[in-house]
Amino acid sequence: MPTFPLVARQRALAVFVMLLVMFLMPTGQAWASTPTRNPVQQQPSVDDPGARFFGALLNWDKDSAADYSQRLGAPAALYGQNVSMPVDDGGREYLRGYFSQVADQGSHALLTVRPGIELKDINDDVAATFARQITTAAAGFRGKVFVRFAPEMNAPWVSWGQEPEAYRAAFDKVAASLRAALPDPVMVWSPTAEKDYPFQLATSTPGKGVPLASVDTSGNGVWDQDDSAFEPYYPGDDVVDWVGLSVYHDSTGAGAARNTLPAAGEFNDALHASGGGTSSGDAGTDNFYSSYVQARGKPLLVETGAFFSPGAGGAAELDVKETWWHQVFASVAEPGNGAVRAVVWNETTDVRQPGGVPIDWRATAEPSLADPFRTSLDTSGLTIGPVTEKGLDNVPGLEAPQPKSGTVIQGWAAWASAGSVLIAVAALWMLSSRSFAGKWSYTGTDKRDARIDMLRGLAIVFVVVNHVGINSVFQLLSQETLGVVSGAELFVMLSGVVLGMVYGPRIATDLGDVVDGTTKRAWKLYFTALAVVLIVYGLSLLPFINAAAVTTFTDQGTGGAGRAAAGTTYDLYAGMEGLLQFPVPEGLIPALLLLQVGPWQFNIMGLYVVLLLISPLILVALSRGFTWLVLTLSVVLYVAGSIFRFRLLPSQFEDSFPLLVWQLLFVVGMTAGFYRRRIIEWFAHPRQRLLLGACIFLAVACAVFSWSGPYLTNQLDIRLALIPETTFRYVYDTFFSRTYLGPGRVLNVFLITIALYALLSAFWKPLSRAVGWFFIPLGQATLYVFIMHVFFIVAIANIPALRDGNLWLNTAVYVALLAALWVMVKTKFLFRMVPR
Repeated sequence: MPTFPLVARQRALAVFVMLLVMFLMPTGQAWASTPTRNPVQQQPSVDDPGARFFGALLNWDKDSAADYSQRLGAPAALYGQNVSMPVDDGGREYLRGYFSQVADQGSHALLTVRPGIELKDINDDVAATFARQITTAAAGFRGKVFVRFAPEMNAPWVSWGQEPEAYRAAFDKVAASLRAALPDPVMVWSPTAEKDYPFQLATSTPGKGVPLASVDTSGNGVWDQDDSAFEPYYPGDDVVDWVGLSVYHDSTGAGAARNTLPAAGEFNDALHASGGGTSSGDAGTDNFYSSYVQARGKPLLVETGAFFSPGAGGAAELDVKETWWHQVFASVAEPGNGAVRAVVWNETTDVRQPGGVPIDWRATAEPSLADPFRTSLDTSGLTIGPVTEKGLDNVPGLEAPQPKSGTVIQGWAAWASAGSVLIAVAALWMLSSRSFAGKWSYTGTDKRDARIDMLRGLAIVFVVVNHVGINSVFQLLSQETLGVVSGAELFVMLSGVVLGMVYGPRIATDLGDVVDGTTKRAWKLYFTALAVVLIVYGLSLLPFINAAAVTTFTDQGTGGAGRAAAGTTYDLYAGMEGLLQFPVPEGLIPALLLLQVGPWQFNIMGLYVVLLLISPLILVALSRGFTWLVLTLSVVLYVAGSIFRFRLLPSQFEDSFPLLVWQLLFVVGMTAGFYRRRIIEWFAHPRQRLLLGACIFLAVACAVFSWSGPYLTNQLDIRLALIPETTFRYVYDTFFSRTYLGPGRVLNVFLITIALYALLSAFWKPLSRAVGWFFIPLGQATLYVFIMHVFFIVAIANIPALRDGNLWLNTAVYVALLAALWVMVKTKFLFRMVPR
């Protein structure tokens, strides 16, 4: 056999490696950055009358400017973001990251300001504070800042709607403050263009204390369709730089969701439609484009998109969206529409209520959409990015904000990671079956099940971490990491389990005592909720305490209003100042007694009050063998609540925890607690152990699915790119919605409760030694912890150092907070005053 010299073998190996690298390496086009079709120096400026820009609205919690640029093949010229007013701590952090991302793309910024306070309360100080916050967040930003203040102000469906005098005054103050703080911001006035204004029957009493004369532009003594939809709300040529208009293809109306092709000329007709009609049904003369764009010489910014709901039937996605963007781009390219200076595409997904209809507005979700979209965009004359020099200017003394980042594992590495988790769970399952594992198992015989206490302790820690809301290492575990569940679902489920365990054995012989006990507990929770509501209001009146963290709520797009509401801030104590007046305004006391006001972190207390009051009926039915009827009725109510979105009570908790839906977790938990011993014995049988194993592996599968989501909490977070982003979002929105508890989420709650209970049963002793000392005391005093954490939230919100989003500082604060709560429980601090 011939031999080869060492040098020859080394050369051959080098050639082989080089060929292998060349074969495996992506093409040069894939490695290189996308060539910019128009260099920055050739881009027109915002002040150029001939400049036209293309922009995008993104889901910033799941998308990024860099990802969008990659999908489109170039950056957008401007990127939109919602911002609440006032800006809370979390909002400031998001804004800094937003400006950093937009700067990295060399684009302009479009801020949509959604007031979280009444327009009349926006005075010079509030406006100046807001301007300083925006200026700080935009420090070093080279692009233009467009500010769309309180859009759709002529509509009743926004909290700031249809108050023309207050709106114009607020717009003036905000514009003056921003112009004094920012270098030449662009103020955008953007009403809604619906022609059925004022969206209600004719009336001579507009409401909200609005004088009739301010909206009755026709002078006929009533507010009706003869009146202008725009004139009362226009702040004036001196403060409005651009005007805005939302023009969407959406033919669903109030009917069922169905995907339809846009009618010929639909976009252009909407662009020139009148905003106020007549009682006889005429189109009216208050033409928005001619009156507020052409006649006043104002540039127009159009927000647009085409409705498509996956699974709704009708026309195909590409046909719907391509027909619409061809219309849009052809229309804005016409000389007669030369005042259209910006087209902003809605590149988000949404869920429309009622009905939970998933909507995908995006035009770049898949290459099959993005490629023809870009081709059509290139014919429109709209400028894409970059349009400014990339990056932020150096600002002395201010560290450039960094957007949230993390690690995304893709390809075979992602599947290997998921497989490793499944193998580890299989190993634990086999280990639990070994004979020596009995030495580790749970052997408690007390009426109180320590395993349930530990699970309740884990759930309350998740609740505390998520309610405090400052970014830390703890979010890596608390935010849908164990599965597509949160601490709230586990807490409600386990509360039902405890009730069934405690009162179930007594219901047959001591019905009166059970009714008395649950009723007393319900009243205790009710009066505790009232006390917390009033104490928090008292704290908010103190000038040295900022209680906005608990008196307002900024929608993250996960509630019943869907993602379209993301960035909306609600005043949870609206009208409470009336308590200090004499006489107290009518309706305020009933609103207080019905728990229509209060901290959003505490509103679930109303749900517990109602569930406790009805629990004796459920226990009686269980004790008399009507378990099938109880569970069937609970499921029927859940389905009805999910489909029809009934709101039985006016209480605030119905916004986040609809009674008809969330009762399912409590009722199933109560049933499980009632039959706890029989369920444990049933699962212990060899045949049922296979079912138990299936439940555990399904729970792990749900966790792996959750890890596949496009959500990165911070730079330490890790996500597995196992399934396409579009598929994940469709499945998540369809089956795992939070407020109305999608069926997948409900199943996940059951599975994870079974899996964690089995884990604690098999490995109790090592787990108890490791973490039981911490979780069990908290689990035995959950009500106490839940009450006290509200006041810790207020305290933490008033620490300025925590507003910078320092991950490790925030983590240290969480450690101190949880340690303080644990010490308070162990020392029984204020136990005589605070229910537990």
